[in-house]
Amino acid sequence: MPVAETTPLPPLCVTRAAVGAVQRLSPNFVRITFTGAGLTGFGNPGATFDQRMKLIFPPAAGELPELSDSDTWYQDWLAIPEDRRGAMRTYSIRDLRIDDGGATEFDVDFVLHLAPDKTGPASSWAAAAAVGDELLIVGPRRGRLDGGGVEYMPGAAERVLLAGDETAAPAIARILEDAPADLAGAAYIEIPEPDDALPIDAPEGVAVHWLPREGAGQGVRLHAAVLGHLGESAGDLDGAVDAPDTDALVWETPTFSGLGEEIHAGSGHDGTGHDETGRDGRAAQAYYWIAGESRVVTTLRRRLVKDLGIPRAQVAFMGYWREGVAMKG
Repeated sequence: MPVAETTPLPPLCVTRAAVGAVQRLSPNFVRITFTGAGLTGFGNPGATFDQRMKLIFPPAAGELPELSDSDTWYQDWLAIPEDRRGAMRTYSIRDLRIDDGGATEFDVDFVLHLAPDKTGPASSWAAAAAVGDELLIVGPRRGRLDGGGVEYMPGAAERVLLAGDETAAPAIARILEDAPADLAGAAYIEIPEPDDALPIDAPEGVAVHWLPREGAGQGVRLHAAVLGHLGESAGDLDGAVDAPDTDALVWETPTFSGLGEEIHAGSGHDGTGHDETGRDGRAAQAYYWIAGESRVVTTLRRRLVKDLGIPRAQVAFMGYWREGVAMKG
């Protein structure tokens, strides 16, 4: 009797998850733990890094939409009337745990942008979240690494430079906690207030620097710290954020160019793209991962790639959000 063929599951799983715990970590961070039977088979412990996933929040009516666990989830979601589909936002996994019985839970650290002109559905939901509240989760299926969402690909780089604002802090923390113990480098994280500095179990060879803004402009302290780390002057920091006035989010990695730049063969996570040297003679054994507010990231990209000649095969620049622009996914 022939064996029936089974259709392989898609690389992303779609499921409901319930709030299991809420912990206010600092003035601007709240950690929410998600649980649920549907999370069995979600995520890849030890290889999470900066893994992105989608969270779908309930609409005003409070009823989450029904989505199948299939490759058509996004088209199915778009087909739901806008007032009933809820809001979708992208977040990273701060921590992922599986107990001896296989039950899975994970943490998301939300930044509470609660100012009247900055708050959105994610911040509003997180600020009011209570145990038992539910979301829809679209994220990596365990054992599947072909669904995208991980941009941290240092290859054979001998050291790393990680930089970002508070929205990138959870991803930087997870990268460092999943990294090999002998990783060397530095991390710079710009935050609103000193009390927003949170514990990170980083490798001994990686120095973590928290940069409270305390009234400084978005990206000013981060820009100065990254350039200073590279032995460069930041120049006039009042003009540090001088990227083009566009709503588009910058997204430039060794394997993808949102600007349409040529991707050279050999650039990527296998390390073969790390044999170049910048125009200033910098050795190519370093890898640069920078994320956060898009104009800040764009400005840093120009300084590193255009001005300092660091090969684009060694850098990943991700605009997570755009100041003054409501994100939709």
